Amino acid sequence: MKTMAISQFKATALAAIERVARDQETLVITKRGEPVAQLVPYRGGGTGAAPGKLAQALVFEKDIVSPLGKDLWEAAK
Repeated sequence: MKTMAISQFKATALAAIERVARDQETLVITKRGEPVAQLVPYRGGGTGAAPGKLAQALVFEKDIVSPLGKDLWEAAK
């Protein structure tokens, strides 16, 4: 795991991001020697957790009481 001062990261952010993506190695960003952030390579595929994957998976119901019935809804409170 590599480290980089925040001032250096600010000056070379795009190159640092490209290096993390290419080398698949985590980069810890430090401020005054203390870790403040961690830049990790994106490892998509297979997990189903990629951004936007769940966008169409949610179903929004207008009435959330009637599928349960009023008695079950009251009991669940």
